[in-house]
Amino acid sequence: QVHLEESGGGLVQAGGSLRLSCAASGIIFSTNVMGWYRQAPGKQRELVATIARGITTNYADAVKGRFTISRDNAKNTVYLQMNSLKPEDTAVYYCNFLDFRGKDSWGQGTQVTVSS
Repeated sequence: QVHLEESGGGLVQAGGSLRLSCAASGIIFSTNVMGWYRQAPGKQRELVATIARGITTNYADAVKGRFTISRDNAKNTVYLQMNSLKPEDTAVYYCNFLDFRGKDSWGQGTQVTVSS
């Protein structure tokens, strides 16, 4: 069982920046992928970015060039640096942990609101 603790959401004006953090604890297999998803009101949850335990990253087209995902393997923590935020980035952001067995764990979500 993996527990994920997110932090860093909030309210920011368009063009601003926020940094999300997610710390994983519990039984953590070394082979895993951590990532961020988001869900806006009335929409389905969508991928934002993922990062494997190495350096392989994957980004949604909507955030490429603006968001950067990184991780600290020693701390089992993943970060999402969000720059040039837009009102359409407003959503609840969820941390995700996927282990080598294909088992998902999710954080409780953190609200990001971007005002125009």
